[in-house]
Amino acid sequence: MTAGSFRRMRGLVRKELAQVIRDPGSVLIAFVLPGVLLFLFGYGVSLDANHVRVGVVLESTSPEAQSLAVAFKNSRYFDTRIGRDRRQFEEDLVAGKLRGLVVVPATFTETLRSGEASTAIQIIADGSEPNTASFVQNYVQGVFGNWLIQQSFDAGRPEMAAPRVSVDARVWFNPELQSRWFLLPGSIAIIMTIIGTLLTALVVAREWERGTMEALMATPISIVELLVGKLTPYYLLGMGSMSVCVLVSVAIFDLPFRGSIFALVGVSSIFLIAMLALGLLISTVSKNQFVASQIALVVGFLPSFLLSGFVFEISSMPLPIQTLTRIIPARYFVSSLQTIFLAGDIPSVLVPNTLTLCLIAVVLVTLVARKTKKRLD
Repeated sequence: MTAGSFRRMRGLVRKELAQVIRDPGSVLIAFVLPGVLLFLFGYGVSLDANHVRVGVVLESTSPEAQSLAVAFKNSRYFDTRIGRDRRQFEEDLVAGKLRGLVVVPATFTETLRSGEASTAIQIIADGSEPNTASFVQNYVQGVFGNWLIQQSFDAGRPEMAAPRVSVDARVWFNPELQSRWFLLPGSIAIIMTIIGTLLTALVVAREWERGTMEALMATPISIVELLVGKLTPYYLLGMGSMSVCVLVSVAIFDLPFRGSIFALVGVSSIFLIAMLALGLLISTVSKNQFVASQIALVVGFLPSFLLSGFVFEISSMPLPIQTLTRIIPARYFVSSLQTIFLAGDIPSVLVPNTLTLCLIAVVLVTLVARKTKKRLD
């Protein structure tokens, strides 16, 4: 690199940094928006099913049935309503006011004493929300199983509820199964996607609208110098935003950080460069702020939100959609962040993801360089 080239890039970087500082919108997108999104995903969005509304129908009035109803009342997973006839809950179940019914039949006590406890109650779940229906079934079985064990010990016959297979369940990386620990690393990826694509696309498109980009093209600066000068300030801004997100996630939301800073900075840098290049490509093609914002939303944010594994499991998607996710950079970044935060530096996960992100970044930067011409058409 010659002295003149270095001076031109340094001047362009200083110009871009000054523009970022003077632009309140850039600061809002880089630091205020991430904070809002983190608190929304940390506090407002939860995949945990707590306080599920269910009805318990007691067709039996035996002490055992009453005791089971109390067990459901005391469970932190359910908001329980007690009734005598399932018909009084059917309208609420259809209307979505209840997510399930637990029917304790009139033969409950006899069935229980005969040793056929597995068929002693009936579970009716609202299948319009399959995940919640699955939670209802599993939680009801859990409450019923614990109640059976307690009843058998109270009766002095622990063998009545002794399971044929004893399961010692251990959950790695997220022992308490908090969805917040799953969502927050993914939300950082979504935030960096927004910063990389939307911010860069809008700012550079604004320069095209105002004519300052044409003036910049008239200078001796080369395409490589232009790209480096444009990417560097927003790279620093994005990494600063990422640092704030990590600090907030760890300090406020108690998200564990089991990996290394080196791995976090490395994979974040490569992903951010890819997103910045995508933003530059969008602005170069559109040269209009409104069009650039719409393209950034469709090409950057929506695929990252829906197809990255941030909320929806990729393995549960149809095969053609799974194939499509392979070109989404956020897919590899979300997986890497979840691994770094929850499991640590796992080379078998981080190395393939990082290499794929490098390939995507190289392709996008090359496309930007080819599309950026030092002439006015």
